[in-house]
Formats: sequence, structure tokens, C-alpha cells
Amino acid sequence: MTNSSYSENEEKRVDKEKIKALFKQYKENKDQKLRDELIERHLYIAEILAKKYSNRGIDYDDIYQVACIGLIYAIDRYDIDKGYEFSSFATPTIIGEIKKYFRDKGWTIRVPRRIQELSKKINNSKIYLSQTLQRSPTVEDIAEYLNCTEEEVLEAMEASKVYTPQSLDVTFDSDNDDKDINLAELIGEEDEYFTKVENNDFLNKTLKILNEIERRILIDRYFNKKTQVSIAEDLDISQMTVSRIEKRVIEKLRKEAQKTMIL
Repeated sequence: MTNSSYSENEEKRVDKEKIKALFKQYKENKDQKLRDELIERHLYIAEILAKKYSNRGIDYDDIYQVACIGLIYAIDRYDIDKGYEFSSFATPTIIGEIKKYFRDKGWTIRVPRRIQELSKKINNSKIYLSQTLQRSPTVEDIAEYLNCTEEEVLEAMEASKVYTPQSLDVTFDSDNDDKDINLAELIGEEDEYFTKVENNDFLNKTLKILNEIERRILIDRYFNKKTQVSIAEDLDISQMTVSRIEKRVIEKLRKEAQKTMIL
């Protein structure tokens, strides 16, 4: 390894440790400055994911704003003590917000342009005011921020409840893939990746406390779907020994799961 490569890797390691320290501090005191710094340091995640969903019928800037909101949600929900990487947790959170935005975007009827423009300003102001006020903004807050009347805000908010129904078979061009993407794939729903992220990190940590034989039996039994007899033949041991080791592995998994729940 060259000196430059070593220096670069060391710099990344130090930066990673600093981010972990920031998350620990933020968990303890919920300091707004720490929160802002964590958001700033991870905006690149929102940018990457927003670009992935660009050129699909909605302006990139709008998608990026939604991705940033998802990033903020992820930072507020992230628990450093659970052990998994922030990027692994933030990605499904941001994608979920983007998908919901695609689901809700559009108008069913032709409304005056001033209403459409005001509605967009209201959506943007909600994002800004939510961050600055640390709560959901009221109609009065929005009206004051946009220098308009509360009646105008209510009118635009009421109009924005009507969205364009589109066929789920509608497709959009994708810059990143050879094939088009179907609208049905963008529909927001409860994202299963939260559980997958935690399960994957839990398994990765647990595998480290198992010895080589235990790891092999766990993988063969529950991932490769092999029988105890087949594993015993491969390892040249008795089926009874495989059974005992499997029970020991399950007990270790149970104890690690209890530790995780306590955290």
C-alpha cells in the first residue's frame, strides 16, 4: 500500500470515528448545532438517492428536498448504540420519503397557476419552518412566512389535496438502468428494509462470536437448508454432535438478541 493510500484510509477512519462521536453526543444532549453538523455531513446520501430518482417526471430539486427531509428523519431516529452504520439506516428512510412523494405528486383538476405556485411555496415553507421551529408549522406560521393571508394558505392547502390519478403501468425513463421504471415500483408503502438492516447487522455481529464450526453449521442449516445428517457427513461428525452445536448456536443468538433489546 502506498503512503497516499494509507493516508487516505487513515483519514477516512478518523472521520468515521468523529461522526460516531457526534452521534453519541447528539443522543445525549440533542444539541441543535450537532444536529445541523450531522445533516451537513450526510447530505451526500440525499444527493445520491435523489439523482437515482431524477428524470422520472418530477424536478430533481423537489426530489432532493424530499430526500433531505428523509435524511433529517433518519438522523433523529438513528440509535448509535444498536451498532449498525448510519448510511445503512438512512438509505431506506430516504427512499421511503421519495416514494411517498412520487405517490402524492400531481393534480386531478386544472387549478389556477397562483394556487399551484402557492401550494409549492407552502410545501417548501413547511420543510423550512419544521427545521427552524422544531415543530409542525401552523397555518398562521406559514402565512406570516409567505407574507400572505391565512385564507390563501387554507385555499391552497385544500386544493393540494386533489391529486392526479395515474395508471400504475405508466413508465419513466431511467438514466441509471437499461430498462424503464414502472410507476407501481415508486408507490410509497411501509418499508421492509428497516427490519432487514437491523437483522443483517445483528447477524454480522453474532457471527463474530461463533467459532468456525458453529458458523458453518448455522449457515448450512438456515441459509443452505441442509439437514443435520448431511452436515454431519460433510464435517465427519455425528448427527447428535451437530444437534448439540446447533442448540448452542441458537442459545448464543438468543442471548445476543436479548442484549440488543436491552440497548
